[in-house]
Amino acid sequence: MASSSAGSATMDFTNHRLASSEALVSRAREIAPLLAKHALQGEKERRASAESIRAISDAGLFQLMVPKRYGGYEGSIRMHLEVSAELAEGCAGSAWVTALTNVCAWFTALYEVRAQDEVWGVNPMARVCGVFAPSSNCQRSTGGLTVSGKWYWSSGCLHADWACLGVLEKDAAGAVVDQYLALIPMSELTIEDTWFTVGMRASGSNCVVAKNVFVPDHRLMSIIAAIGGTYPTERTEEAAYRAAFVPVAALILVGPQLGLGRAALKYVIEKAPQRAIAYTSYEKQSESVGFQMQLADAAMKIDTAHLHAFRAAADIDNAATKGEYLAPVLRARVRADTGYAAKQITDALNILMTAHGAGSFAESSPLQRIWRDSNTAARHAIVLQPIGDEIYGKALLGMPTNVVTPLV
Repeated sequence: MASSSAGSATMDFTNHRLASSEALVSRAREIAPLLAKHALQGEKERRASAESIRAISDAGLFQLMVPKRYGGYEGSIRMHLEVSAELAEGCAGSAWVTALTNVCAWFTALYEVRAQDEVWGVNPMARVCGVFAPSSNCQRSTGGLTVSGKWYWSSGCLHADWACLGVLEKDAAGAVVDQYLALIPMSELTIEDTWFTVGMRASGSNCVVAKNVFVPDHRLMSIIAAIGGTYPTERTEEAAYRAAFVPVAALILVGPQLGLGRAALKYVIEKAPQRAIAYTSYEKQSESVGFQMQLADAAMKIDTAHLHAFRAAADIDNAATKGEYLAPVLRARVRADTGYAAKQITDALNILMTAHGAGSFAESSPLQRIWRDSNTAARHAIVLQPIGDEIYGKALLGMPTNVVTPLV
């Protein structure tokens, strides 16, 4: 891998398609300082900076989950988490865009090969965004559906070529026929500028709009069938795309959280010898036993988040390699692991903000942005810990989990 300065807008990575998981994680670590340099710009502009997107693209990190057939890396979920965590140490919004773009690439690799060819056969570097929440404004016609609707919070849409959008088909009596992910070119969609938030501002998660867009059947994937492990792709030998649908969709949201926790911990440790504790005799925070205990508590919570996230990734990756679909209780545990890991990070950040002091909330401090980004991302509906815990508890008791949500 060629070396380059952190301030460079474009980095030269050789042997682009031959990189190992370790090399890809190393690339993410190498460009994290560049992302950090442009993080404030991304927050102000409410989108990841062009320099950050270019660096991520040049490093091949938008192709983590693209099939090798199209020049991608066909990576593991563990690799996905590690890369997005490294990027989040620089800029959470850019890492979030990378994570969501890659999981949407994974979704796309579940479609019929004909649909995959339309995306990557035409452009091997094509990027995909997506939203599960369905629009029911569609009509069945010969060979497909004509779709209209609005899909809010579409992370990565500003940098995407295609979108996977939820669609609910009903019959004449109003009964649900099926729910799909509709694969649509961004050229047939528009974007509304709606992303005005206090956290994850650089993710640019705006609203995608469709108006009477025809989607052929081969670009419609049944979410209901996918949840049960039935995918349209003919390439069943590709282990990466045998993984369990909802566990993958949920867990990838934890990667940026891991990086945010690590970044905050590093910052507080670095500053501790330089900061006094006001109204005490401690000239250095690092000398205080109370501070030391807070630091250890936060570090243990961040470690716990990693352990749960990586255990869940191993569950997913190992089952996919064996050609097994995760058992319901394990799928439920991944949902619980997802929420629990995110909660450990937000709890750790609260401790670190208190330990570092009121200066954490100065606009000039990266801690306040880390805190806002993490707490915003942790409120994603599929990440919420109480729901994940309820799903897992029901599964442990042998009770049906679909009374809470079918997304297990």
